[in-house]
Amino acid sequence: MKTDAHILIVDDDQDILVASKLLLKRQFSQVTICNRPEQIPKLFSENDFDVILLDMNFGPGESSGEQGFYWLDKILNIKPDSIIVMITAHGGVDVAVEAMKLGATDFIAKPWQNEKVIATLSTAVQLKKSRTEAENLKVANQTLVQVTNQLNQVQAQEIISQSATMTNVQSLIARAAPTDANVLILGENGTGKELAANALHNQSKRCNNIFMSVDLGAIAESLFESELFGHKKGAFTGAHHDRVGKLQAANGGTLFLDELGNLPLHLQAKLLTVLEQRQVTPLGANKAVPFDVRVIAATNMKKTELTNESKFRQDLLFRLNTVEINLPPLRERSEDILPIAQHYLTLYCKKYGKASKGISKDAKNAILHDSWPGNIRALRHAIERAVILTEHDELTLSDFQLSSPEQSKKPNINNLPTKPDVNNQLSTISDDVSVSPVNEGELNLEAIEKHAISTALKKHRYNISHSAKELGLTRAALYRRMEKHGL
Repeated sequence: MKTDAHILIVDDDQDILVASKLLLKRQFSQVTICNRPEQIPKLFSENDFDVILLDMNFGPGESSGEQGFYWLDKILNIKPDSIIVMITAHGGVDVAVEAMKLGATDFIAKPWQNEKVIATLSTAVQLKKSRTEAENLKVANQTLVQVTNQLNQVQAQEIISQSATMTNVQSLIARAAPTDANVLILGENGTGKELAANALHNQSKRCNNIFMSVDLGAIAESLFESELFGHKKGAFTGAHHDRVGKLQAANGGTLFLDELGNLPLHLQAKLLTVLEQRQVTPLGANKAVPFDVRVIAATNMKKTELTNESKFRQDLLFRLNTVEINLPPLRERSEDILPIAQHYLTLYCKKYGKASKGISKDAKNAILHDSWPGNIRALRHAIERAVILTEHDELTLSDFQLSSPEQSKKPNINNLPTKPDVNNQLSTISDDVSVSPVNEGELNLEAIEKHAISTALKKHRYNISHSAKELGLTRAALYRRMEKHGL
């Protein structure tokens, strides 16, 4: 079967042209011959050649190779990625080697052996295909990065804020973003840590490269190195293919490490080593691969916990918190609650094909006075649920499942005893955090599940990782159930 390739042969000897065409057309789909090198520019304008077979000398008595050098340079100027195989006389090996230094791929000496010619050109064709595939992959990768960044910019909308606290945060982001300094973002769950990370990336010099988010809380300890560092085929059971780690995949861009506080101490040490050396060795590999990423990390751990050596490595903390950004909870930026609610109201009315709606005065008052333990995420879910369920032209208090201002002043989870009676733990937590108890004798699984999830979320102040662990669920499974029950 013929190889799908177009070969151009340039030689002033008509006999060689005819003989070589007869030989090569049995192996390659298309062969073009040329006995006048001055026609090369015209041929290149009309054809796309995979390999060019170019003689070193044209005209009787020529042996210096100067003409071959000239046309080699001419072809490379017309098409820099051309694969060129030089044809030289038996004694002109030194000249052919010089041609390879100038950009030729290989050479064939006259008189040649047919097997040698076919083998050399077949190898050259494979090289051409490999280069083409690599270039196509490079272009595709650049396109994917651009599309991904555009999607991130659409999804990661501008931070909505009117409060003085958030004005200071945005000022800090604007100053830190243009640098390559590592940034640590602190804040409760739902305060917008990934949104802040996106803002840092979009305002940085790396904005045209990839922004890769890694949820460390969702990666099993046994898969940590494979996910972040990559692995080679056969490195462990089930490693059927090479895998590029997140650090290499984010090369040139920004790596966002979310839920950093969930990383065990022994894995913190491995992460620290890689970040210090700026090179990573995939599992099963012997050679380290350098990488260039800007690291932005985020955690819901309090600063007091981060500075506790028994919970977090201080050398890793110093590596990551060159710049530290603290995102305030929603209850401390009340000026932003209604603008954020209005943003999501507009968004979900459009998403669900409903007419534009307002928010009633009573509903606004309730929204402003709610403690929002789940912060912006909880507010967003509340607005989405209200848009779906409302039967009015505006969202009313009955469309929300919010505690009254008086209820919101009840003691919160921080006032719970540090070691509650295990037998009465659920009922105690339920009373303190104002979770509606399941009716006595209630056997409806949906209601029991919702009650258990609400209790766990309140107990752990909406820390998804801790709540999921107590409930025996994965983070993804807990998120699905929260959506299911409107939590």
